[in-house]
Parts: sequence; structure tokens; C-alpha cells
Amino acid sequence: MWLPVAGLPPRLTLTAFTGAGRSCILGSGAARRKDVLARNRRGLSDFHPQLLPNLGFGDSPSWVSKCRLEPRRYITSPRLAETLVRVLRENREKTCQLFLECNPGPGILTQALLETGARVIALESDRTFIPHLESLGKNLNGKLEVVHCDFFKLDPTDYGTVKPPIMISKMLFQNLGIQALPWSKGIPLKVMGIFPIKNERRTLWKLLHDLYSCTSIYRYGRIELNMFISEKQYQEPWSSFDIYTQNGQLEKPKSRESLEEIQQNLCLVQLTPRRNLFTDNLTPVNYDVFFHMLKQCFMKRNAKLIDHLHSLSPVDAMDILKKTKKKEKMKITNLYPRDFKQLFETIECSKDYTCKWLYDDFMDDRIV
Repeated sequence: MWLPVAGLPPRLTLTAFTGAGRSCILGSGAARRKDVLARNRRGLSDFHPQLLPNLGFGDSPSWVSKCRLEPRRYITSPRLAETLVRVLRENREKTCQLFLECNPGPGILTQALLETGARVIALESDRTFIPHLESLGKNLNGKLEVVHCDFFKLDPTDYGTVKPPIMISKMLFQNLGIQALPWSKGIPLKVMGIFPIKNERRTLWKLLHDLYSCTSIYRYGRIELNMFISEKQYQEPWSSFDIYTQNGQLEKPKSRESLEEIQQNLCLVQLTPRRNLFTDNLTPVNYDVFFHMLKQCFMKRNAKLIDHLHSLSPVDAMDILKKTKKKEKMKITNLYPRDFKQLFETIECSKDYTCKWLYDDFMDDRIV
């Protein structure tokens, strides 16, 4: 499920999304490298990048939170909200009328979605915004529901390190009356939001982990993500968004690095799992091996593919290259997203090897 980011060459886009999520635990068909003799070591989703028009500042509400510990980006331009609504409503899945909006803040996009007749669930982590958001839903017969929680903290892997408000997706969806759809059916709902300024890649990696393991929100079907993520080469300027800091004002951070983080341009990535994402050789059971392969590859991005094959699997590396029609001198950065899936499935299909994958202890906690 690796996706190109608008503004990046297709072959290099994987590097934009590399990060680490949960430690991967390899399933059957994997062995630790020390257990194998040294002589034996030898497109994925529907994706629609959107270019949005150059917009100016929106109006800043006068009641913004004054207790924010770190800057957070909100959509405050009505024109940008209207453009997003057109993008969200023009997709193939026209029957989907349910939108889950992450940290809508002043509710500019929320109001634009409601005006189209859509049902909106606003997950807002800042209590300051909740009264205003609730007021948007008056006289709409339940078209808007406001919940105090943070989408990006749903189903945390370690409750001890996550600050409130947190929520379990199963409880949330049950309370909202959201029913699961089979993977072969349509899209149950669309998620819209802006990735947190810090740990964007880590947050995206967790969502991809949830997707491949069919856990968290992906228990309910092929949920579509529509997320803004920082990208210096993208065309949508950061000035289309307001940034509220601890003092509740638009101000320049003292740290130059923090300022550069905030002022990065944003790109909108639409990510919808394919109905045929899983195959006989890539399943929610062995996805962790696939993740391990990706992490190890991107630890040394400029290394040759054949060198990675020697360290990943005891299967004959030259035979794998031949079956995947890859050259011996090809580097990891020359591979497209679909090539990694093909590579993984080719190794999984190797019938002459009982052990197909090697595994290093240090990879458990390694952050790519």
C-alpha cells in the first residue's frame, strides 16, 4: 500500500513514507539469520493526488484554544473547503455519504460538507472547539455528531505513552452505529484530516499497519483516507491554513526547525485499499513479514536489490531477480511500489525452500 506523493518522482516516493510502527513479529516460513548457514544467504492501492488552487488566509476564530502544547493545523479558508468537498464527493464511490473528520477545529470544512447533505462525524481532541462544532449541527436531524477524541490516537499500541483523549475504534463505531462492510463491497466511510506536524511518517506507518492487518478502522471495510501531509514540492501553500499555538495566536516559533516544519507546503493524499489488495501470498496473516522486508530495504536505500535479497532470504537471489525481471545492479530507489509486492510474493512462492525469510533481532525495535 505504498503511494506516490504529488511532486515526487514515482520511484522515489517510498522514501517519503518510510518510518517505523509496531515491532514486526515474523510468521511461519521465517528464520533468524544465525540459524541459517552463511553459504545459503544469498501497485497496491487506488491513488489520486490532487492539485489544489492557491488560496489565502481564512478568518481566524477568536476563541481558539490557549492550552495547546504543540502547533496544530486547521483549514480556515472557505474556498479551500469548497474545493475539498468537490474532491471528496466526485469519486467513484458516490453512494458513500458518511464522513469522519479528524480535528476539524473551527469547522470550516465541516460546514461545507453538511451543506451538501452529507452525514459528518467530527472527532475533535480540543474541548474548546466542541461547543462551536455542536452548534453547526442544530436543526440538521442528526447529520452532525461531535465526539471528544483524537483520531490519530485510536487504538494505541501502548496506552502508557499516549495522552488522552484516546478511544477504541470498536467502541466508537458501535456507539455511532457504523456497520462493517465486506472487503469486496463499497467504502463504508471517508476519513478527512491533516496529519499531526510531528511524527507524520510514524502516524502514516501505523495506519498502513492497521490496513494490512485489517485491524482498527479497517475492521469495518475499505475505508478511504483523505489526508494532508507535508511535502515541500507540493503546490498547496501553508498560508491556506491557520496554525494555533499554545498562546492561541499565529506566531513564529523560536526554533528555526519548528518554523520550517510548520511552513512546509501540504499535499492531499487519497488512499483507498484495493478490493484485490490481498492475495494468496500476501494476507493479513503474513503482512508482518512484508513490513519487515520493507523496513530492512529502506535502512539502506541506496544499496543494490541483490544485496538486500542476500540479507532477507535464503532463496536464490539470482533466481528471484530472473523471475521478477529485475537487473542485478538495480537499487532499492529504482523500485516502484508494486515491485515490492511482486518481490515479496515471488519469495513466498518459492517451493524449494522451507525457510524463506531471515530475521535479525535488532530489527525488532529499529526505527527506519
